[in-house]
Amino acid sequence: METHNINTSDNTDIDLREFFKVLWQGRLTVVAVTSIFIIISIIYSLSLPNIYHSKAILSPVEESGGNGMNQVMRNMGGLANLAGINLPSSDSGGKTLQAIEKLNTLSFFENNILPNIFLPDLMALESWNANTNDIIYDKDIFNEVTKTWTRDYNYPQTQIPSAQESFDVFVDDHLVVFQDPDTGFVSITVKHQSPFVAQAWAELIVSQLNYLFRSKSKLEAQAAINYLNIQMAQTSFAEIKLVIAQLLQQKMQQLTLIEASDFYIFDYIDPPAVMEDKSEPSRAAICIIGAIIGGLLGCLVLVIRFYSSDQKLQ
Repeated sequence: METHNINTSDNTDIDLREFFKVLWQGRLTVVAVTSIFIIISIIYSLSLPNIYHSKAILSPVEESGGNGMNQVMRNMGGLANLAGINLPSSDSGGKTLQAIEKLNTLSFFENNILPNIFLPDLMALESWNANTNDIIYDKDIFNEVTKTWTRDYNYPQTQIPSAQESFDVFVDDHLVVFQDPDTGFVSITVKHQSPFVAQAWAELIVSQLNYLFRSKSKLEAQAAINYLNIQMAQTSFAEIKLVIAQLLQQKMQQLTLIEASDFYIFDYIDPPAVMEDKSEPSRAAICIIGAIIGGLLGCLVLVIRFYSSDQKLQ
């Protein structure tokens, strides 16, 4: 048994020595293959455009407790129950989750983002000139002189990119949304070749989210006020009128709070900025990965060539 282990160990040593001899004798091949891959990696990395990130870090307003909205709504619900009145529903909880989900919907993009951006910046971008801050568009897609779309298309595409096609590009290539499970803070990151466009789009997303939910709550509050005024006119009981008056007062308070600030859902912890340094691509990492792949491939070629032939090392 011991003799078998010794022989196995000797064979292993011989195999390893043979393997390293193969690599040493073919070192020029490994260097050549690695160099080729490094050159290809350098050319590829230089062909990639710089991508800038603009990041907004947001605090959910409903969780800050500073606006007192939740307490107002709880008080209103209690008073309405005492008066036997069913107010139009207005869910003050979970608006942060609703806003994050809404952000990733086609309807939000189509109604709130698409009308406020220059579509060629999204669908016809070729490059950005940092010296002049000009965006160059792909002439095969969009003619900047005539301001017309020139791209070739096949069904279901249209000459002018549709909202659905643009939405897919926007969400997949330009938008990253993350909510920290520990702090509840939300980060919205927009990626673009132009840092100015990235910053503008990030600000637009935040402002439109706040505007959308603020407008919705305002309509609901006004509908509740109208409803309470109708109930006030229809009842003859002084006690119920007193409760309705208190409900109206609190609903007016809610409406005032809605009108008081533009930051209804999210407030800035750190607003998006025009970044001076690119975030992508990491050209050094691309070259290192290329060198590793080239080295491994060169070694593999040597080993396969040696063991597939009848060649013996002396």
